[in-house]
Amino acid sequence: MNTSVSDAADATPPTHKADRLLGDKVYEDLLQLLGTPGFEPRARLPGETALSQRLGVSRPVLRQALARLREEGRIYVRKGSGNFVTDALPQARPVSMSTLKNIADIRAFLEFRCFMEGEAAARAARMRTADEMHHIRRCRERFDQALAAGSDAIEEDVAFHDAVAQACGNRFFSMTMTALAPQTRFSIGLSRSLAGRPQGERRAGVCQEHAAVEQAIERQDADAARHAMEAHLRGGIARLFGHEERT
Repeated sequence: MNTSVSDAADATPPTHKADRLLGDKVYEDLLQLLGTPGFEPRARLPGETALSQRLGVSRPVLRQALARLREEGRIYVRKGSGNFVTDALPQARPVSMSTLKNIADIRAFLEFRCFMEGEAAARAARMRTADEMHHIRRCRERFDQALAAGSDAIEEDVAFHDAVAQACGNRFFSMTMTALAPQTRFSIGLSRSLAGRPQGERRAGVCQEHAAVEQAIERQDADAARHAMEAHLRGGIARLFGHEERT
């Protein structure tokens, strides 16, 4: 007897369908919690047992929702410490982007960031408010402090770049940064792990590059801000691939 597509779909075990539907509800419940007391940016989420009890679901269902939030860049994992809320919560659900699959993808992604974030930095220099400038400075300081404490500082790095995008006066820059957050984290982590120079020298260089971007934005020098951001990101390409990129 022939089985139709609809028949095959209906053959899915009811418990699996129910888990998926419940996972969607838990995802929505967690979205509502993000940004509330105890779930502020940079806060550590309760453990899986406590959170599943609070939401009234099993841990496997909870993990579905947590995985979705991680994929969207709303939370992240610190090894051995648990899940944390990202420093800057996305304002809209990010567009789904494919993963970086090979070296050519990684290079193309970093080159795209050079053009997009260079323009974002230039616009931020022209448009930033005093509050936005303060936020950029605090994110840069947090990055420096995280590196000094021995952290990989990936989340602090992402937060600094997002702060620049938020200050540029065009929300689509920040929305794009949010959509690309998983790829950004991956490329930063890869650069950290494969960089050829000694860690101290490399980290000092990155801190100086961030400071140059911040200072140009503070001076409201758009050309200098663009150049500083592009130099920073092309420096990342050079650190990863082992040679200087043309500007």
